[in-house]
Formats: sequence, C-alpha cells, structure tokens
Amino acid sequence: MTQVLDKTAIKFVLVGMINTLVGTGVMFLLYNVVHVNYWISSAANYIVGSIVSYVLNKYFTFQNKEKSWKQLVKFIVNISICYLLAYGIAKPLVSYILSSFSTIIKENIAMLVGMGFFVIFNYIGQRFVVFKHEN
Repeated sequence: MTQVLDKTAIKFVLVGMINTLVGTGVMFLLYNVVHVNYWISSAANYIVGSIVSYVLNKYFTFQNKEKSWKQLVKFIVNISICYLLAYGIAKPLVSYILSSFSTIIKENIAMLVGMGFFVIFNYIGQRFVVFKHEN
C-alpha cells in the first residue's frame, strides 16, 4: 500500500487539481451554458485535461524521460478506458439513486461522481501501465 500512496501520489493529486480546474470548467460551461449534451461535455473535459495531464504527469509526477509513440498510445488508451468506465458507471448509478430528480440534476451529479471514479482508475493506469518504471 505504501508503494501506491507515496510522494508520486501527492504529485499526481496536484496535477489532478490543475486538470480539474481547467477540465471541469470546460465541462460545466459546455453543459450548463452552451447546453451541449452529457457525453460531449464530459469528453471535452478529458480531451483538454488529458493534454495537460500527459505533459505534467510524464515529466513532473512520474519523471519519465522515455520518448516513444507507444507510451503516448498507452496514455490515450488508458484515458479512454478510464473515461468510458468512470462515466459509464456514474450515469446509470446516479440516475438509479436519484431517480426522482430532474435530468439536469442527475447528470450534473453523475459528472461529479464520474470525475471521482476517473481519478482512481486513471492513477492506477498511469502509475502501473503508462509510466511504469522498469527495474
């Protein structure tokens, strides 16, 4: 457990805070102001945030100097899988739990819940697959 929760995890959280501010702003602006649907709004969050995440996590968090297209592809696949899992779980779960609430309330809360799931899935994927240190 100490291998998972160390200074790398703290750096990951700091980078995540930056991504969250930018990505969440984009997501809720698109959904609530521009009235773009759930999937496009939440996907925009991760497209914007993932660009920042890749650079900051690669060089700051995981201090990875590898230069390869394979690693970039792993990152994109990881982000995609984490996104689909997190938001695919969050939307029906929140819809079920908050069935009596309006769609706009349910989807806003589902986006927040999806963000939480995404952070957990993404950290595991980046730490142990994408930027894994080879010993």
